[in-house]
Amino acid sequence: MIEGSCSCGKVQYQYDGEITEISMCHCSQCRLAQGSAFAAVCPVDDARLHFTGAENIKTFQSSETKVRAFCEHCGSPLYSAKTELPDIKRLRIGTITTPFTCDKQFHIFTDSKASWHAITDGYVQHKNNKPR
Repeated sequence: MIEGSCSCGKVQYQYDGEITEISMCHCSQCRLAQGSAFAAVCPVDDARLHFTGAENIKTFQSSETKVRAFCEHCGSPLYSAKTELPDIKRLRIGTITTPFTCDKQFHIFTDSKASWHAITDGYVQHKNNKPR
């Protein structure tokens, strides 16, 4: 069981599954939404993700097909969701409080990464989204 929460603890979650991949997205939207060089996310099955304090989650329509969810009190980003993938949420890795490991990690949209950030970890880099 994977557990996590927002910074203030008003939103908590449990995920009944494993973290099978982590993508580090360097697109300009993710950099703005996270206030950082990239967003570290993992896809999770929405049916296996359960929130406590869900009434404290607010969403922002960041594009025609994507919403970003965050805690209305502390602003912690929790997940994003795309309309074309209704059963998947992209959970923000930084909110996970349970120790875990994941061998499948990679960078996406590196063609628009922050000019001040150097990627030095050796993970696979995709200039655009990961190949399907």
